[in-house]
Amino acid sequence: SGVSWNESQHCRLLAPEQLQLCRRHLEVMPSIVRAARRTQELCQQSFADMRWNCSSIQRAPSFGSDLLTGTREAAFVHALAAAAVAQGIARSCASGELPLCSCGPGPSEPPAPGSRWGGCGDNLSHGLQLGAAFTDGSARAGTGGTPGLRAVNRHNGAVGRAVLSDSLDTRCKCHGVSGSCSVKTCWKGLPDLGEIASDLKSRYLAALKVTHRLMGPRKQLIPKEGDARPVTEMDLVYLINSPDYCTPNPQLGSLGTQDRPCNRSSVGSDSCDLLCCGRGYNTYTEEVQERCHCRYRWCCSVVCRRCRRSLERHVCK
Repeated sequence: SGVSWNESQHCRLLAPEQLQLCRRHLEVMPSIVRAARRTQELCQQSFADMRWNCSSIQRAPSFGSDLLTGTREAAFVHALAAAAVAQGIARSCASGELPLCSCGPGPSEPPAPGSRWGGCGDNLSHGLQLGAAFTDGSARAGTGGTPGLRAVNRHNGAVGRAVLSDSLDTRCKCHGVSGSCSVKTCWKGLPDLGEIASDLKSRYLAALKVTHRLMGPRKQLIPKEGDARPVTEMDLVYLINSPDYCTPNPQLGSLGTQDRPCNRSSVGSDSCDLLCCGRGYNTYTEEVQERCHCRYRWCCSVVCRRCRRSLERHVCK
């Protein structure tokens, strides 16, 4: 993202369906690169304590089976990436980084009493439009897997952008004498992407398994199980069940959990029982140094001693 994008040098590295968009919008590519890196970072943070810890995303764009075959994990990554790209473009517009867009349009509803619309809101509409063109390129071009997989990826990308759209809220800044808030200037802004990732993690846990079937004149995504609730535009969906990710299996995209640190006192997904898949764990003791017995010295510093203490580490067998 720190380089100036060059049409012949950089755009040709992208997938064919993204090549033309890159050439037409070179100025937006650094925003997309930053969004991709943020997607990697947040995915690994969101799943750090689970058997699938999103480590495979570091191989992008050479994904493994866990992110190429319509799994629940792929649904989360597609949705988060779509939201990240749209948010990155929306904010770059507002910051003046992009020459073809600027602040978002002012809200149509009247401001709250004692406030006025102003400032520079994130340009969500431009972010959604250009972001969808980039992240859904392969699905719209008819490339990138089976029709069912393309439909699932397109749906999950739309869920990510819908969650982002719903998160747009009002931000205000106070004006007045001596710090009073007699007048507030307000605008519409997007939250940090971490909030979007947390929302999508909840939707990942409640994702629906679907099939791509002819319903009337066209194929649609419908629940695989007959008694499941209908698919809504806010549901993440997937085509195939994920492996348990307990043991290495390159064909399924599973790296296994051997040598992963676990929490012996936890009862959640990071517990040694769940994370180690019943194989047990090894316990190691290590000595760490840390600051201790700190005191304030006039004037103006804090003086500490260095203390050693032993820590127990637990690692899956």
